[in-house]
Amino acid sequence: MSTSQSAHINGSAALGKSAVEFAQQAEKLSHRLPQDSNGNESNNDGVAVEALFPAPHDPVIVTADGNRLPAVSFEEAHKLNLLREELERSNHIAPRAEDEAVSLPVEEKKNATSNDSPEGTLRKSMPPSHTNPLFPPLPLYGPPSLLRDIQCRLLRISSFFLGLAFLSVIVLGALFTSILPFFQGLWQRMLGQDPDADRPFFEEEKRRRALRRDNERRWKRRRSFTRARGSEDGGDQEENDSDSVVGGFVEGGPDPIVCDVGYYARRVGLDVEEFQVQTEDGFIIDLWHVYDPREYTPLPAEERAHRGPDVFTEPPRTRHPSPTTKPPKFPVLLMHGLLQSSGAYCVNDDDSLAFFLCKSGFDVWLGNNRCGFRPKHVLLEYADPRMWCWNIRQMGVFDLPALTSRVLYETGFARIGLISHSQGTTQTLVALAKEQRPELGERLTVFCALAPAAYAGPLIGKMYFKFMRVISPAMFRLLFGIHAFLPIMMTMHSLLPPRVYGWLGYKVFSFLFNWTDRRWDRGLRDRMFQFAPVFVSAESMRWWLGRECFAKHKCILSTKDEWRAEEREDQQHQHQQVQQHKKGSTAWYNRQAPPFALWVCGNDCLVDGEKLLRRFERGREPEVDVVHSRVLEGYEHLDVIWAMDAVDRVFTEVREVLWKTCGARERARCRVPVGCEDVEEWIRPERGGGGGGGDGDGGGLQSSSSEDLSA
Repeated sequence: MSTSQSAHINGSAALGKSAVEFAQQAEKLSHRLPQDSNGNESNNDGVAVEALFPAPHDPVIVTADGNRLPAVSFEEAHKLNLLREELERSNHIAPRAEDEAVSLPVEEKKNATSNDSPEGTLRKSMPPSHTNPLFPPLPLYGPPSLLRDIQCRLLRISSFFLGLAFLSVIVLGALFTSILPFFQGLWQRMLGQDPDADRPFFEEEKRRRALRRDNERRWKRRRSFTRARGSEDGGDQEENDSDSVVGGFVEGGPDPIVCDVGYYARRVGLDVEEFQVQTEDGFIIDLWHVYDPREYTPLPAEERAHRGPDVFTEPPRTRHPSPTTKPPKFPVLLMHGLLQSSGAYCVNDDDSLAFFLCKSGFDVWLGNNRCGFRPKHVLLEYADPRMWCWNIRQMGVFDLPALTSRVLYETGFARIGLISHSQGTTQTLVALAKEQRPELGERLTVFCALAPAAYAGPLIGKMYFKFMRVISPAMFRLLFGIHAFLPIMMTMHSLLPPRVYGWLGYKVFSFLFNWTDRRWDRGLRDRMFQFAPVFVSAESMRWWLGRECFAKHKCILSTKDEWRAEEREDQQHQHQQVQQHKKGSTAWYNRQAPPFALWVCGNDCLVDGEKLLRRFERGREPEVDVVHSRVLEGYEHLDVIWAMDAVDRVFTEVREVLWKTCGARERARCRVPVGCEDVEEWIRPERGGGGGGGDGDGGGLQSSSSEDLSA
């Protein structure tokens, strides 16, 4: 046999081996196996063909029909692409049209195009990736099989009973701790005292409660009078009247507790339209647009459907002519906290943040994370564990950019303002990190963080949180499964009467997170818990509470050793500017980060916002401009959105920050929000040697007083 024939045979063998390896790797990552249950050839649309990298270490799988599957590990995605490239170079498979898009990180492209020397091959087999200790790899669940389905079913059964037992203990604990306050209040009433008299807004609560009762009584009298006249005239006014009540809010009429943001918007003269948004890994999530029906006509349902997985690629929608001649409103996206939806911004009538901003002159969009009230994916079903294989990293890297991209498309603006609360701030802080998706910062005019959740508060040391931190990942999955976290809570939401559910929800969440309703309008409290909880993944809760991630390190982007070392260094070199360059070397963010504005709750046991403020004050983030910060003394974690005085202490400042940072072009184009007539434009300072987050007058951290907002 000649040398050329031998080389040809060896090349064919190598090619055949690569083809087999590619088929095996694709099968491991596919939606379904390429054969049906009888072993016959079936449609291969769900077979994995390549991996895309929206962020350097966050791959998604593309199937043959162009759909997406959730993230897999970097190594598995990298291997699929390398095998595919080998087959493409040998013309064994045709290149995909989508290959013009970025399918590998920059450093991986360099490796993929390196020569075929042994050194180049070795480099390609060892991708330059590391596992962040704060974001360990997620489990890899392959396509459905008999064994996998049996394992999933067993875990769902075990987690149902064990999770129910865990939840029962929490509920009983919440009820038990309510016994003493109940009898104390009862004793005070027997003595002729009002146990609520020490509430900060006691008199205002009584006034609002009386006003709601008077409005309902007047409506009932008007309705009785109208029905009586209708009967005398032989008309059917009663039927029409009842129809109008069912169809939506009737001014002064009944106030049912419902899980419907549109209903609460109509109570204050506004309305809501719902959009569907597809993330880059195939989830379908909800985006709610709050609008004034006198100025805006909602789009048809087909135009509000999702537009595919690509983000930041489409030109803006061609807008329909407005029925008014007013200038457009500047768009703002709001993101919610853990176990909530963005309905949390809509439960306080005119004092709700979403409605306050809309009536002030902003175009308000409410974003919701994956799964929410209705888990949806382009390929996956509820029972598939891949539907639930995600945590805060995927919420930041995929959900937030998808929602931002859709708002930009619908409004035609180049940038928008972002407001986040609690977990919403976490996913934003993760997404903007220079290792994740820093380019997102170029689409934002400002990031307003309400009760920012970057560092853990003292609550993480409570007994039930310690229990979750002690158990192993395998035991965590046995207790809480690999699907939705305690889905029985959603069943209770649908079965219990709204007032019972609202009362019980408050007791449980208050017991867990150590907050009270002292500053809320208690007459509206049952509404507040109609938008919580929502479906979240057990993996997401494991990230927050398990032994590996947030609960262990007590920080979202620095390990416990790293941030403690920084604090020791600050104590040793306090106020020494010579340390600024060294401090900046541990920064989470680069120049692409938008300006930050922070409102920290002074009595927040759940998170420690003051540590985040100190990070900026001490120059840890020299590329970040903090345009506003305030510590809200006496505020608890949810007071920043639900307190009766939040309009004066928080919302007006948020409104002014949004307007002063939106940029000269947008200020000239948009209508001036109410109350912002004298707010001057903020100009981003030029970077000097000291950085944007240092101490003193040269830093980017602005005074916390509201008088300085327009400075």
